[in-house]
Amino acid sequence: MTASTMPLAAASDRRSGLPWGWIAVGGVLALVAAQVYGVLTSPPDRDMGHLQKIMYLHVPAAWNAFIAFFVVAVASLRYLWKGRAADDLLAASAAEIGSLLTGLTLALGMLWGKPTWGIWWTWEPRTTSTAVLFFMFLAYLILRKFVDDPERRAQWSAVVGILGALNVPIVYMSVRWWRTLHQVQGSPMTLDSTYYIPLRINAVALMIVLVAFIAHRYRSAMITQAADDLEDRAALMEGGSRA
Repeated sequence: MTASTMPLAAASDRRSGLPWGWIAVGGVLALVAAQVYGVLTSPPDRDMGHLQKIMYLHVPAAWNAFIAFFVVAVASLRYLWKGRAADDLLAASAAEIGSLLTGLTLALGMLWGKPTWGIWWTWEPRTTSTAVLFFMFLAYLILRKFVDDPERRAQWSAVVGILGALNVPIVYMSVRWWRTLHQVQGSPMTLDSTYYIPLRINAVALMIVLVAFIAHRYRSAMITQAADDLEDRAALMEGGSRA
């Protein structure tokens, strides 16, 4: 960032309202506390033993990834409708965090699958559809890196983001449509409160992290965009004065 854009960034920080960086730190601490609470208060599962406790991060990571991709879909639709750069930047910010959480979901699922199913990976519907979701949003992020024209990048990204988000219902319903290895989602009616309460607490803590990270990344993207616009404007003015 050049000296000419530093006041712009400082002013944007002052107008940003909530201190999202500190909220993110608080969310991470809350998530750690929720994990400790879940591990210490819930007994070993009858079938899976202590391995069951991996769900306190695995399941909330998947839930919050879905929320992030919902934000991507809404912001992308808004961009295609109104053409506002802010909506494109919001979609990109949510896609980054959603991709990270989806990768975490897959990694934790593999750690759980090896001792449970006897294999690190299997091409059953839930794992396969989740992998497709993950790679679609990796493609989204790669696309944004390789397309230089801002308007074209935003338009193409919006289309890919919407198509990627349409895969979320498929991931969620896959265990009901195709009954294979992966168990069906639990609910308050089917899950003992000893496990359900820690699961919900972890989900809320991770949601705080999700919102804070998206907001912080969005603010950074807006500052960068404003700085780039200012530099482009200065370059045009300098070129005009020379002419």
